[in-house]
Amino acid sequence: MSLSIGIVGLPNVGKSTLFNALTKKSVPAENYPFCTIDPSVGVVAVPDERLGKLSTFSKSKKTVPAAVEFVDIAGLVKGASTGEGLGNQFLTNIRETDAIAEVVRIFEDANVIHVDGKIDPLSDIEVINLELILADLQTVTKRLNGLGRDVKRGDKQAVLEHSGLTKVEVVLSAGKLAQTAKLDDLEVPSAKQLQLLTMKPIMYILNKKAGGKNLDEMKDERWTKLKAFLMASGYKWCIVDAGIENDLKDFEAGEKLQMRNDLGVKDDGIDNLIQKGYELLDLITYFTTGEDETRAWTIRRGWTAPEAGTAIHGDFKEKFVRAEIIEWDKLLTAGSYPAAWEKGLVRTEGKEYVVKDGDVIEFKI
Repeated sequence: MSLSIGIVGLPNVGKSTLFNALTKKSVPAENYPFCTIDPSVGVVAVPDERLGKLSTFSKSKKTVPAAVEFVDIAGLVKGASTGEGLGNQFLTNIRETDAIAEVVRIFEDANVIHVDGKIDPLSDIEVINLELILADLQTVTKRLNGLGRDVKRGDKQAVLEHSGLTKVEVVLSAGKLAQTAKLDDLEVPSAKQLQLLTMKPIMYILNKKAGGKNLDEMKDERWTKLKAFLMASGYKWCIVDAGIENDLKDFEAGEKLQMRNDLGVKDDGIDNLIQKGYELLDLITYFTTGEDETRAWTIRRGWTAPEAGTAIHGDFKEKFVRAEIIEWDKLLTAGSYPAAWEKGLVRTEGKEYVVKDGDVIEFKI
């Protein structure tokens, strides 16, 4: 399935460096026919130690990880919502993504000038969100104006849509994200249909710099305020050092580890970012494993077994008969499939079974 996260940020916060760091962990696009081949799109492998263990268990010839797309969205500056900079292209590109990752800078460096002349990550977030809010407000206002005639005629669908969008307009006008509007279940679809930017899931990426003046390490007041906002909002967030990964791109794994140790950096945070992005999209992974291939398959949380089968092939949903399922760790503990069957660890499930993260599945069609 093709799902993507748009990376946005103000100039000189490390967005391009972060995207370059992510694409260093990219996977061959031919393994993912749904993905777009585009230099601004990185098809990135989702770190998962379970996959390697299952591949070793099955002595697989090929191992294919789950993947998520990150899209480098250019053009975010103050006034983007009214067309400043690459504003119009920015709005088009970000609407096509399924979630948003906002990059904010938490390091001071006199050689890297911030667009506002100061380092204030919470202010950066406010600027970015305001542009997204203003763009959404234009979209909603235009749609509400277009619904006027149908509402006057008493068209039930138009009245329902108008009710929901009016609630959205109120929160946007107050400077809040559209996702904070309290919509009835029947009102949600029409709001989502507009592809509002601030209805999308959002996460925050805090970019620091090894050896630099990092706000979190300085216990700076700006860090205290930022963390208070993140904790209160409930949004996903992570700290990365994109520059480290970019600087070490040509080193072997062992050399990278030594260099990080020398710099006092345990991890660049990129793997954590990828995992957080996967969670942001509310995705889970199931596995198929055998001598030829062990593969991680990406599905939406809550999908039934027939729906999960469509990740492999679209016909699986219609042709589904049953699925033989075992948890990945129980399979490893059993030592082999025959042993797992003997111990009663492999279950036969039907069409109503909701697939769980970590299931190993063999579909019967």
